[in-house]
Amino acid sequence: MNSLLAFLSPLLPFLASLVFLVIFLEQISYLKKKRSVPGPPLVLPFVGNAIPLVRNPARFWEIQASLAKSSGHGFSVNYIAGNFIVFIRDTELSHKIFANVHSDAMNLVGHPFGKKLFGEDNLIYMLGQKHKDLRRRIAPNFTTKALSTYTALQQIIILKHLKIWDQKSSESSPKPIPLRFLARDLNLETSQMVFVGPYLGEEIRENFRTDYNLFNVGLMKLPIDLPGTGFRNARLAVDRLVEVLADCAKQSKAKMKREEEPSCLIDFWMQDTVKELEEAAAAGLPEPVHTSNFELGLYLFDFLFAAQDASTSSLLWAVSLLDSHPDVVAKVRDEVQSIWSPESDSLISSEQLAEMKYTQAVAREVVRYRAPATVVPHVAAANFPLTESYIIPKGAIVFPSAYESCQQGFVEPEQFDPERFSEERQEDRIFKRNFLAFGAGSHQCVGQRYALNHLVLFIAMFCTLLDFKRHRSDGCDEIAFNPTICPKDDCMVSICRRCPRFPNLSLQ
Repeated sequence: MNSLLAFLSPLLPFLASLVFLVIFLEQISYLKKKRSVPGPPLVLPFVGNAIPLVRNPARFWEIQASLAKSSGHGFSVNYIAGNFIVFIRDTELSHKIFANVHSDAMNLVGHPFGKKLFGEDNLIYMLGQKHKDLRRRIAPNFTTKALSTYTALQQIIILKHLKIWDQKSSESSPKPIPLRFLARDLNLETSQMVFVGPYLGEEIRENFRTDYNLFNVGLMKLPIDLPGTGFRNARLAVDRLVEVLADCAKQSKAKMKREEEPSCLIDFWMQDTVKELEEAAAAGLPEPVHTSNFELGLYLFDFLFAAQDASTSSLLWAVSLLDSHPDVVAKVRDEVQSIWSPESDSLISSEQLAEMKYTQAVAREVVRYRAPATVVPHVAAANFPLTESYIIPKGAIVFPSAYESCQQGFVEPEQFDPERFSEERQEDRIFKRNFLAFGAGSHQCVGQRYALNHLVLFIAMFCTLLDFKRHRSDGCDEIAFNPTICPKDDCMVSICRRCPRFPNLSLQ
């Protein structure tokens, strides 16, 4: 030991100088990329501002937005775990990013460390013709007929969980119950039933739920891929989830070969896929791209990821905002009562859903007011001219802010006002470019009609079947990231049934 220390002692000044040189060069590189754009003047070596981002994401992005707004640039910069980042608040600059997703400009990544979690062949990362071909294949999943099939499944699951919420609240009374994990469970079961329902057994569903929770936790961790870490657990959970979903695709192919009626999303998808596979086999050709069970498992996981956490966020904010706007609740109840009665024991039809104009406006305003996925990460594949005076350097992570765009343009955007989406005001058309909650460009959310239908059905049934009271405390509605945004207190409420009895809904 003494001999080792004797050997290293003369080297310590050189090692210290080397470390200092690396830190110095890192700062110079950051400042060179930063130029005159607002952002921290100096950053911590190696980690940058990763720690503040992980500790309090809401505060971190709030500061970035404030810098972007106050400077007049419309964007700001920072440095996170060795990555130079650009935060974009300006709506038109965000559209410029969304419109330039291709191999030599911007690459969508979905999450700063997404490729390590989702894999390289994920739908999120596809570009060009390959991406267009897959979007074409996905189109049958969201036809009017398919959406009608989903709304029936959605209502049955929503009703099941509202009954659970009512029971839990009764057992907890007078203490309120937190809705975040309950809403997550509602959405996870809905996603399972709508996407692959008939192909998941009860035990698999429970394992699925556990693995998805591990994945959720890992999304909020630093990408330290070592045994026992949250990130490693998440990556392994994704592998298991994809394997389960790939098996569901295999079972659906067999069902569609028998020409049975589709009963979930993967069935609608496999109807044409099975025909293509049979035609290719008859012609002695290889299987078409995007049709292997493993690929389909990956794409189904994309759908799950896109639908699950965003919908959970919207359900929680809907409850919180409805509680603070009793006039909105009254209007929703009046509208729903004029169209659908729980005592009828019938499902809300697609036609009835389309008649609920005000409830639809409420759902759209919830999504605008609290856009679930606040930022949409991209990576600059090449130097990218953002403005006449600033070029985003190659390799930078770029964050167009859907949340900030939704808080601009609209009349009094800081107010929760469903009437802005009425036929009289038509702010959804006037300020269409500001409504970026579902993204824009070639990667705009393909399932937004499904997502809005889910939120409309939830609001209609929640307001009609239940009375509810939000338990408000200091800071309860501050934004927390889990990983999409939700109320800081997990939305504490007291609930009780308001109708004479819950409806008896079935698919028959």
